[in-house]
Amino acid sequence: MKKIILGISGSIAAYKSAMLTRLLAKKGIEVRVMMTPSATSFISPLTLSTLSKHPVLTEINSEEAWNNHVELGLWADALVIAPATANTLAKLANGICDNLLTAVYLSARCPVFVAPAMDLDMWTHPATRSNLERLQAHGVQLIPVGFGELASGLVGDGRMAEPEDILAYLEQFFQHAQRLNGKKALITAGPTFEPLDPVRYIGNHSTGKMGIALAESLAQEGANVTLVLGPTHLRPENPAINVVRTTTAQDMYDACAPLFPDSDITILAAAVADYRPANYSGTKIKKKDNPLTINLAETIDIAATLGKQKRPGQLLIGFALETNDEEANALVKLKKKNLDFIVLNSLRDAGAGFGHDTNKVAILHSTGQKTTFALKAKTAVADDIVAEIVRLANPKAKTSVRKKATR
Repeated sequence: MKKIILGISGSIAAYKSAMLTRLLAKKGIEVRVMMTPSATSFISPLTLSTLSKHPVLTEINSEEAWNNHVELGLWADALVIAPATANTLAKLANGICDNLLTAVYLSARCPVFVAPAMDLDMWTHPATRSNLERLQAHGVQLIPVGFGELASGLVGDGRMAEPEDILAYLEQFFQHAQRLNGKKALITAGPTFEPLDPVRYIGNHSTGKMGIALAESLAQEGANVTLVLGPTHLRPENPAINVVRTTTAQDMYDACAPLFPDSDITILAAAVADYRPANYSGTKIKKKDNPLTINLAETIDIAATLGKQKRPGQLLIGFALETNDEEANALVKLKKKNLDFIVLNSLRDAGAGFGHDTNKVAILHSTGQKTTFALKAKTAVADDIVAEIVRLANPKAKTSVRKKATR
């Protein structure tokens, strides 16, 4: 049974939420209704509690109990906010947390959907458009508004979608979930540290955020995911993801080698050091008057080694982080390492690369096809990459609905 939190904010369109609650319940979905304080002026919580067969929550603290917004965010398979007013959208987009609904949104690890409802001028205002763009960059699904007569008497866009249309949108979303059910996925993420002595190493600024987002997105699609993770304090939130911790490039290869032959999908997102100190000192190297010379040796090329072992039917995806001649360098890597496609990002793009919560990528295929994307949250970028994997793994699968990765 699917579990949905239905969030209702203060709009005249709140009357439609009663029908939406009823339709969801008739589909066998467990619905928990949550209302902002202003929403209670438009529809009675008693009506919604009767239809949902659960108490309606309006406050974090009530006379009966403390409503744990973190547990609520973990409980749901989806958070649907309908109607979503301009005020609520602005709060969500800017992380303003002054009621139970916004607190649950910030704690939710499930897909989030918003069905806006407002007057025409509010809908078209640049501030509203900016808030919607920010929410979509964070992976929030926008259920399109309807056209018609509005509460002000104007005619135009801004009507909340009809309950039947919202239900159809949700059904389509859940229908396309688990498109990689039964597939085995192997992902590398994070940096590698190549030790020079017991306290120093050669490394890079990778945090593993992109690879972890990919692991979360693949797991949501039903894949059996193993994440080979370099030294980083981050880790995935989905407990179904098997995490193997590694430090050096050789460690990472040794973890991948036995898993790769049985993997249907392999994504090499880790920033693996190309060189390591040729000689390791078992004691800390002391500073001397003479300059220190460090001899370097090549590390194992994980992508090239696995690419030579790739069998028909396997998908092998790599990443290229470049600073110059980006596309030309990525295409050389794509061919040399026998990849199906490569994800290119450039350090010259603001907000892309190491350490950011956002990324701007292009997908280059071995067939010559190229797809470019705007700057997005890494969770949204992961969904775009996984949608391309779904298309290659199952050409008949539809990829029009983008899901939100676990936050």
